[in-house]
Amino acid sequence: MPYGKLNDFLPAIQSLDPNSYFTKGDLLIGSFLITKEANIQMYYAPHNEYVNKKAKVIIVGITPGWQQMKNAFRQFIISQAANESMENSLYHAKIAARFSGTMRKNLIEMLDQCDLPRILNIPSSAYLFKENHELLHTTSVIKYPVFVNEKNYTGHQPQIHQSSLLRHYAYHEFANEISKIVQPALVIPLGKAVDQIILKLVAQQKLPHHYYVSGFPHPSGANGHRIKQFHREKQSIQETINKWAHTLIGKNYEDA
Repeated sequence: MPYGKLNDFLPAIQSLDPNSYFTKGDLLIGSFLITKEANIQMYYAPHNEYVNKKAKVIIVGITPGWQQMKNAFRQFIISQAANESMENSLYHAKIAARFSGTMRKNLIEMLDQCDLPRILNIPSSAYLFKENHELLHTTSVIKYPVFVNEKNYTGHQPQIHQSSLLRHYAYHEFANEISKIVQPALVIPLGKAVDQIILKLVAQQKLPHHYYVSGFPHPSGANGHRIKQFHREKQSIQETINKWAHTLIGKNYEDA
């Protein structure tokens, strides 16, 4: 079963109560611990095992947070209880764990302002998360959930380069995943920490020839500089999107 680490954790997943909504006491336990390093803990979650190889847009976060982890487990168990195939179970877990709430709203607004819907011939970037989800691949530079002292890891304290564990996933596992996606794709890193990782990988020629946006702000509502940063970087972001669009469908959206 070629699905990452799923085989290692499937028996523990199958022992979970399918009617539970899960607390950290249910999932942040030894049965789902991949490894730890100092005060860093990496746990298993099933959603990033699925790779949409035909995606046109790739949105990259730092690492799945607790909410994503919980949603992924719940949907995977529901799908398995409904006798879905393993691939479909992982796929539906992926969809369930994608950005939600205010973060998704902010992300959609910025993508719409970059004219992404017109390039993809969809009514709104919101359709990437629903009707046109086949166009989208979401992932993280560190594919499994990472916690520092049981709190979501944000890319700082420690920084990725300070941890051999985090470096391995960011500079090797992530690069391997992106190489599986058919070109050309538009890669959108969310936030400075992810942006820096991708810029280094591109400079080291470890990533395939996709189109990599730089300067895209993290869409979290807690990012108070999000709007200011977006408007400062919008022209550069748009230039990358235009180059990708020209390659994708042979059109130039320079005047969009």
